[in-house]
Parts: sequence; C-alpha cells; structure tokens
Amino acid sequence: MIKPPVSNPYSCIVILFISIFLVRFNPSLQPFLDRSSNNEILSDTIPRTQNDSSGHKDHITHKNNYIVRFFEYKKAEDHRTYLQSNLRSKGWEWIERNNAASNFPTDFGLLCIEESARPILFEQFAKLQLVKDVSADLSYSRRLNVKGPGRVGAFVDGKKRAGKILTSMSFIDGEYYTTINNSTPGWHRHLMMQRSQVTSLFGADALWAKGYTGAKVKMAIFDTGIRANHPHFRNIKERTNWTNEDTLNDNLGHGTFVAGVIAGEDSECLGFAPDTEIYAFRVFTDAQVSYTSWFLDAFNYAIATNMDVLNLSIGGPDYLDLPFVEKVWELTANNIIMVSAIGNDGPLYGTLNNPADQSDVIGVGGIDYSDHIASFSSRGMSTWEIPHGYGRVKPDVVAYGREIMGSKISTGCKSLSGTSVASPVVAGVVCLLVSIVPQNKRRDILNPASMKQALVEGAAKLSGPNMYEQGAGRVDLLESYEILKNYQPRASIFPSILDYTDCPYSWPFCRQPLYAGAMPVIFNATILNGMGVIGYLESPPTWHPTDEEGNLLSIHFTYSEVIWPWTGYIALHMQIKEEGSQFNGVIEGNVTFNVFSPPAKGEVTRSSTCILHLKLKVIPTPPRAKRVLWDQFHSIKYPPGYIPRDSLDVRNDILDWHGDHLHTNFHIMFNMLRDAGYYIETLGSPLTCFDARQYGTLLMVDLEDEYFQEEIGKLRDDVAYTGLGLVVFGEWYNVDTMVKMRFFDDNTRSWWTPVTGGANVPALNDLLSSFGIAFGDKILNGDFTIDGEQSRYASGTDIVRFPRGGYVHSFPFLDSSESGATQNILLTSGMTKADSPILGLLEVNEGRIAVYGDSNCLDSSHMVTNCYWLLRKLLDFTSHGRKDPILFSKSVKLEAPLYQDDNQLPTRRTDVEFSAYSSVNGKELICRSDSRFEVWGTKGYSLQVRGRNRRLPGYPVIDLGRGLNSTVESFYSTRRTNLGGKNKGDSLGNKYLGFFYKDELDVPMLVPSHWFVPAVIAISGILLLSFWHIRQKRRRRRKSSVSGRLSNL
Repeated sequence: MIKPPVSNPYSCIVILFISIFLVRFNPSLQPFLDRSSNNEILSDTIPRTQNDSSGHKDHITHKNNYIVRFFEYKKAEDHRTYLQSNLRSKGWEWIERNNAASNFPTDFGLLCIEESARPILFEQFAKLQLVKDVSADLSYSRRLNVKGPGRVGAFVDGKKRAGKILTSMSFIDGEYYTTINNSTPGWHRHLMMQRSQVTSLFGADALWAKGYTGAKVKMAIFDTGIRANHPHFRNIKERTNWTNEDTLNDNLGHGTFVAGVIAGEDSECLGFAPDTEIYAFRVFTDAQVSYTSWFLDAFNYAIATNMDVLNLSIGGPDYLDLPFVEKVWELTANNIIMVSAIGNDGPLYGTLNNPADQSDVIGVGGIDYSDHIASFSSRGMSTWEIPHGYGRVKPDVVAYGREIMGSKISTGCKSLSGTSVASPVVAGVVCLLVSIVPQNKRRDILNPASMKQALVEGAAKLSGPNMYEQGAGRVDLLESYEILKNYQPRASIFPSILDYTDCPYSWPFCRQPLYAGAMPVIFNATILNGMGVIGYLESPPTWHPTDEEGNLLSIHFTYSEVIWPWTGYIALHMQIKEEGSQFNGVIEGNVTFNVFSPPAKGEVTRSSTCILHLKLKVIPTPPRAKRVLWDQFHSIKYPPGYIPRDSLDVRNDILDWHGDHLHTNFHIMFNMLRDAGYYIETLGSPLTCFDARQYGTLLMVDLEDEYFQEEIGKLRDDVAYTGLGLVVFGEWYNVDTMVKMRFFDDNTRSWWTPVTGGANVPALNDLLSSFGIAFGDKILNGDFTIDGEQSRYASGTDIVRFPRGGYVHSFPFLDSSESGATQNILLTSGMTKADSPILGLLEVNEGRIAVYGDSNCLDSSHMVTNCYWLLRKLLDFTSHGRKDPILFSKSVKLEAPLYQDDNQLPTRRTDVEFSAYSSVNGKELICRSDSRFEVWGTKGYSLQVRGRNRRLPGYPVIDLGRGLNSTVESFYSTRRTNLGGKNKGDSLGNKYLGFFYKDELDVPMLVPSHWFVPAVIAISGILLLSFWHIRQKRRRRRKSSVSGRLSNL
C-alpha cells in the first residue's frame, strides 16, 4: 500500500517566512538592480569633465599665476628663498613685482606654476609651516560709461568676459532711469539745470567757512589713475601704477571723475575736500582689467604708507574670494577707513556687492534729488548668513548718485550717475570729517567704527524706503560733524532700534507680527566698536522688558566671540512663549550687553554698554490653515558653486546669486502672501526640524539641494497623516544643457559647469516618489492662459509621473532641450509644440499636493509675468481644501496615470562633486539656530503618526535607491507591470484600500505598506497551519478506525 504524502509542518513555516520576506523585502532589492543598469547608461550619456577640457585646448594655458600667502610679513627675497629651500619639485618660478610696494615687507608671493606640476606642488605647499594658503591670481574686470539697459557685468550674451566675476559697472554716463514704485520721472531736474553743487546740498560750505577743507588727510583712490598736473586738483601727492601697463595716466576718465567728486576745486564741479592729499592707485588697465595680486600689493602699500581713507568703486557677488576679503579686513584693522559702492544691481534685493557688504566697510547706496532710492542702487540684505541665519542691514548710508558733476579726464566737468558716484560723495564727506579732528588726536579717536558711528547716527532717515534699501538714511554732514566734535570712544549697535510699528522702514519685520509657536524671527545687528580694533562681550546679552507682558518673549542670542576688525554681529532669535498664544499687544524693552577692548600699551581697558531697543507687535497664534512654511534649507546659491540662473533667456546674468530668500528676490511674493492674509515662516534647517501639525502648507520653490532619507520619510507621513499641504515649484533640469553651459574661467584657471539645473529635479523626484509624482527634463517655453490669467512659462520643466485621479493641466510649449539649448541662445529651428503637463493637483489621504514646473513667475529677479494668482489658488487648495472650478475641471482629471520609466527620468551628474556645495551630502542632519528652541542641536521632532509615536530620525533605515520608498515599492512595481494591461487602474492598493485616498487615486500606497501585506500573509499562514492541523487529526482518526477494523477481522 502506498502512503499518501504527509505535509511537513516545518516546511510550511519556512514557506510562510520566505513568502513574507519576498513580499516585504524584495522591492528594496530592485533599486540596486535599477541603479546598476542606470550607471551604465550614465557613463555613456554624460560627458566627462576631462572631455570638456580636451575640446578647448586652445583656450587653456599650461602655466598660470598663483598667489602664495604667508603668515608673516618679510622681504619678497626672503619668501622666495624659503620656497626655493623647501619645495622639492620643479615646475614653478617666482614672479618679480616691480612696483611701489617692493621696498616694503610683504605677506605673499606671485608664482607662475605649470599645470602639470600643480597637484604635487600644492601638496608640498600644504606641508610648509609658513605658507597660509595658495589661490589663483583672480582678475577683476568692469565696463565704464555704459548707459541704461546695455550695461553689462561679467557675462555678455551668455559668454564669460575676462576677469573676476563682477556685477555691472556702478558708473552710468548721464541720466539713468528705470521706473520703480518709489521713484518718479519728475524728480528735481531743475537742480541739475542750475548746476547746483552736490557739496552745497550737504552743507560742506559751512565747514569750509570754519576752516575745514580736508587738509592733512591722505586719500587713497583705487581706480584707473589720474593725469599729472590736472588743473582741478591742488594736492596730488603720489601716483602709483600697479598694472602691467607702463603708464600712470588715466586714459578712461573714471579715476579722474572719482577724484574730482572727492577733492576737485573747479567751480563747476567742486569736491568736498579740496585740500585732501590725493594718492592715485592705478589698479585697472585701459581694458578695465585688474588682478588680485595687484590689489594685494596696492593694499599693502596703502597700509605701509598710512593712508587715512580709501575709496573703492568696484564690487561683485563673490564674498568668498578670501585673499581679497581678508586683505580688506587687514586694511581696516590698520585704521584705514574704506568706502565702497554697494552696487548697481537694483531694484533687485539681495544684490549687495563685495567689499561694500562687509561690516568693516562703509557701504554706500544711491538716491535721487527727491530722496527716493535710485532704481539702480543695489538692495540688501546681506546673503552670507543664509540659510541658518539672517542677513545684516546694508547699505550703511545713502547719498546722491544721479547726475553728479565731476572732473573730466583732462579739463572741464561732466555728470555721471551710479553708486560709484555716491561712493566718492561719501568718501569726500569722510575726508572733510577727518580733517576736523586735530592730526595728533586722529589715531586715538578716528577709526572705521567711529566714522561709521558718526555717519549712521547722524544720517537722516528717509520716509519711504526700508532699512535694507537706505540703511541709516541719507548722509548728513553737519550732524555727523556735531557727533565727531565731541566723540568719546564707545561701542554701539546698528540699527539701534527694531520697531514693528515703524513701517515701511522696519520691513519685513513690521509686515508680520510675532506669535506663539512660530519659527524664531531672527534679527541680525552690527556691533560697532570705536574703542579698539579688538573687542569682546563681557557677558551674554540680556533682555529687559518694560512690563510684565515682556516676559512672554524669549530671546536666544548668537554673537561674535571676537569683535574684529572694529565690528561684529549680534543676532536675536525671538520666540513668543506658549503661554502667549492668545496675547494681542505690544512688547517693549531693551537688549543690553557690555563690550570691552583690551588696553594698548600705556592705556586702561575701555568698556561700553550697548543698547538695542525692541518694540514688537504680538498677535494670537493664527489658525493652521493661514500658516505657510518656506523651505530655505535646500536652496543653494552662488558663491561658491556655479548655480545657474533659472531662466535661460537671461544671458547677461547667468548666476543665481540673489539668495532665493523670502526677503530678497522673493520679497514681492512675500508681500502678496501677507496681503492675502497668510503668515509665512522660514525654515533654514532640514524638514525634520518643524512640526507639520502647525502649518497648512510647506512651500518649496526652486530648490537645488539633496534630501536626507529621514526628510523624505517624514514629509511622506506629514502629508498623509497630519494633513500638511505641499506646494512645489520646480525648474528646468537637463544634463545635456548643463554640459553645454560650461565655460572656462580665467580667474580660477578651471572649467566651470553647473552643479545642477535651475532646480535639482532628481532630488525633488526622490522627495515626491512616495506620491507617484516626478518631473522630467524638458526645457519648456511659451505663453498660456488659465481662467483669463496670461502667464509666461520660462525655461520650466514638465511633469512625467502623476497618479490616476489627479488633475493635470497641459499646454503646447516649445521644448528647447530637444535641440540642445544653452544659455547663449535658445534655438528656434526644428522645434515643435506639443502638449506638456506642467501643473498637477492631488489629494492624498489627509493631505493635498500641488506641483508646478516653473518658479520664474515668483522670482522678481528676471520675471516676465507673475503667477501670484496661481499661488493663491494653490494655497486655497492645499491649506483650506478649496477647489477652484477651473483648476479642478473634469476635463483635466486623469483617467489613467502619467508614467515614465525610471531609466527615462532625469539623472544626477556623475562628473560633479556635489557634496562640496551641498548641506546634505556628506553632512550631519541637525536642527540649527533657525529652528524652534526645543530642537536646537537635535535631529528633529517626535511626531505622532496614525496613533504611533516615532522619534525622528529614529525611522527604520529605508533604502531609497532611485528614490522609490522600499515600503511602497511592491505596490508601485505592481502598478508598473499592469501599465500595458486592460486593468492598469485596478491595482491591489486602489481596489481594496481606495478609501484611504480621494477618488481611488493611482498612488503608491502609503498606509497599507506599513501593515496590510504582512498582515494578509501572516493570517494566510495561520489559516494554512490550522487547516494542516485539522487535516492531520482527520488522518489519525481514519488510521485508528482502519487499524481497529483490521484487528476485529
């Protein structure tokens, strides 16, 4: 008799666990397979950096100049001997610098290095104890006398000019006018018709009458030089040439004009201080080019010859050019008062130029004769401190900068406009003020901090502009004179008052009151220490409220550990305590701290108390739906990386350097949202550092950085479980286009190529993958209309993945990426218009999502048309659940999902070291001082997710692979296999769990992935075991009954 096969219980258990393992963990293996195959594709499609260079060998020299900085000042010959004794490799030669500084000790050398020997030599430099650092000898370049819209900076028609990256030249010939809200064409032109002197507008003649004319003041003018025996100047002390041209003369007229505004004596174009001693430093060639090494030598000479004041009318966005920046610090530390133009990149915000944006430099903006901010004058805030901090107030002061009269190149007068006109106006004022102090007391009283104190405290605040447009206000020579006349060395704060009731001067603070539960509001003030070049805070600052309600305000302070040179910072991080959630009123009080300076030889320690007065408006905490959180953390700007401009139509300003902040290039959008009743807060830390239950919408616009895995998981849960709304404005991303946008930079002697596109689409796709959403790599351009609103789509991207049941709007656009567009020209041949999805709206569980492929319509930098109307409608949906009938028309509802295979999605560049620019790659996830106080220094919040507490970032490690979350990949892979079938909309998730989503959306399941599949498998296993036990019992009964019958037989 053959026995029937008996099931082994152990085999059932093994099968059960294998089934669970395969269902639960198999999806996490798939991304590795996908990734390996994609790597092969990437290696074939993305050109390598080496290939980029080889195609342009004609433009690359084999030898380049480098600046070697030393820790000590010595004779140039001693530095050269030191290098010759310690550098073992050849391939370098010392360059002799035959200029006026040759007779003085120096702290740097200029070397010509063969590029083939550079890596080995740099390794050897790093081991030399006396060498501070090595950097390329950057060149500076600018354009003069360019009128109106034709003015250019470092880029012309998308091509890089020779020299350091500078913004447009801050000198404009004749009248320059651009319409702007706070300026009118009817400003007082009759003043210029009468040839009124700018000196009389400041009351300089009153000081002349007292005998103060700038005598015994050494004025250094860093410019294009000046001609000998010019009839407008009575006291040209020295002319020096620092360029490679064999002349001391000014052949352009720029340096002569600046000198005329400061010290001219012609009756038609009087200067402020005609007896000032002029030292003309010719640092620019006739081609308007200069090099860092020329500036360093000239700065050293200015220090060695004890200059009193220095005017510098250049600037650019690169505040990380350390040899230059640090030499400016050294210059001011040696008691030289530097005055510099703030830049001609207005009316845009976040466009301050360096070095005028440094706290130790007097940065000057321009106004017209109606006391309106000139349209060309750059606006603050400073962007050094972003994303974790907040910018400083700049400019420091403003002065007249339209059609100012100055000296011509040989004789006669002419008028020019620009902040480089306003800068010598203030420099002339400074020379006049220096001369009122007896020469034997100047070193004890006058320094960069005390002069700035006199200027900002004496300035006249203008009624229209805010603090980031005008600083302290218009220079008032006579008020500053009164301050300096009785000045005693002290420390102070600028600005000294933050008043939420003083609008518009205190914008943006006065536009949005404080309330409990908000992200800290950060105010960054400058400490001016007129007591000494070095200072310290004796103890941490303290808050002294004027009444009991003031205790509802909690302030944390960050500040300079060392105040040097002459200046430092103090940042207030302000929160309203939870017990003030219903308070409505004004909180007032003072922040105080003491500053002391160590004594010099023979002196006593100096100490001074600084006071910052606060008057803050507080309201009850707004409802969640009215609160919007702006993601600042994932924005990357220039410097240090080549972050390209968002619109490829803009070819003369290809770098994204305005900060991408709510209060810089998005300030108009900020004002619009406030007018619409929304409260907008800023997050400069990762997405784990905010409590989603407090906000209606997270607003993510034009973001370039990557995302931590914990951020991706938290955002998924925030949207699905806490009802957070999400609005994403993307940008173009096309690897072929990025490769073609490269240029060779003669400053750094290297190829520059964009580290990402207008936005980092591959990273955004990782972030949105849990919702079944992805952007593509098209570069779309065109006009479209929604509900009568005309808009321009400028270099935006398309949507290539979107779930069934969502609402997607498509329009016929030109795809310039298919014809290989570059920033130089957008080709028009061979293009065809096709409907491209650009706007998608989706309900997911408790949350709502809106994505749009272009951010130029929100960015005031190069906006063609705004889309604020669209943003309001999107926020109505994501924050309030209100559906606009046009946006949610049945005609745009997806009956089938949009889907594009993984290998067709935009990919990251493999030839760029992105971690050098990223705050995520290779970095630690941590909540910084811009977060709520309770999470400072931690990794984030404890969030309640569907009844379960999760400590972030204590999520299980999730392998994201190509961006698809492994816990939902099984459902997504099921969806992929069904795309070609008849039932592609009936996945397991939608068929049985559609109640988690509105309208049974074709979305990767968020909730079932946590428990449903494992539960089903486990229950099936239990049932299987139960059936097996029942079957075994029945077999035993049969066996016993059969054996009984056989025994009876």
